[in-house]
Amino acid sequence: MIRQNDIRILSCDCITPFGDSSATCEALLEGRSNVRQYPLLGNAEEALVPLSLFDEMHADLPPRWFKIVQKLLAPVCGPQWGRADTPVFVSSSNFGVDSLYYLRHEGREDQLPYAVPHSSVEQIRKVCGWGHNISLCSHACVSAHIAISCASDALASGAKQALVVSYDFISPFVTGGFNALKILNGQAPKPYHCAPSGSIALGEGAAYAVLALEGEGPTIRAQSTWNEMFHYTANEPEGSGFAKLLEPILPLLDKERIWLKGHGTGTVEAGRIEAVTLAKLFPQAPLTGWKGALGHTLGSCGLIELAIALRAMEQGRAPGTVASQKPCFTENIALKPFSTKPYDAVLILSNAFGGAHAAMCVSND
Repeated sequence: MIRQNDIRILSCDCITPFGDSSATCEALLEGRSNVRQYPLLGNAEEALVPLSLFDEMHADLPPRWFKIVQKLLAPVCGPQWGRADTPVFVSSSNFGVDSLYYLRHEGREDQLPYAVPHSSVEQIRKVCGWGHNISLCSHACVSAHIAISCASDALASGAKQALVVSYDFISPFVTGGFNALKILNGQAPKPYHCAPSGSIALGEGAAYAVLALEGEGPTIRAQSTWNEMFHYTANEPEGSGFAKLLEPILPLLDKERIWLKGHGTGTVEAGRIEAVTLAKLFPQAPLTGWKGALGHTLGSCGLIELAIALRAMEQGRAPGTVASQKPCFTENIALKPFSTKPYDAVLILSNAFGGAHAAMCVSND
């Protein structure tokens, strides 16, 4: 899929353990990381793995993520959202899976109202006072990109504005699953670092964006998605998926001077393929990634990192690849902050299990 409509971002913010998008951007510019070692399933006797959390995993009610998301969404609460002409699109890869875990493993029936996607979002809808025109999107780590694309379709079909919301928080179910895949282990992530083995950190966060076809704000110039359908988790080894993702939008970027916000989780093979492909297609563009400091916020990473990229462009400096080091897969990896002033736009990329890819080009005008 490729979209060429100019979509205006009227407002956009996120919340991470560092704070809002401005505070998070500042922390990254300073080279700070919130990744810490936590017990795999939340119990002290278990192996430690790198996570970026607001607080330790627990089964309190409402779920620990709920008030954090409610705080973030305060500017977009009210009945003006969720109507026919103001649809809401909510994305996540987890939704309320933490409550489902505690329901199944601890018999906590009081967790049921938050335990599945539709009921999890219904709790948000009620506390925010939205109407019922809400769509849910979930496709692993490109979920937020898919939600933005769906919102763009709604605007093209006559909606006045669209609200996109994404949130992902960590539970023992999530950490246990990634540990079983051998990509969440005791090592700290070093995105784009050339090493024999790698690891990711998992992170928590939420974000929102208000989109429209008209108005003042940064512009989404192009969007693209591609799914290799190559393997349950892996990418095609020669990188064809990354190339297919970018091929249709390259003509649209021909005159744009861009910098790159890559996916960059800290895995070896996917990181190498991404870096090499981008260096070939955009040899003059610096590539940075922030999951070494924020952890991988899963289906919400595309929207959370969009909010941070917008703050970076506003102040003229983009954070480097925090927590990584040389040698890197390619020479264009930016380990330190750099000026965004020589560039017209940023290309934001996310990748997911099975070779799902998404990209959007955003300019600050």
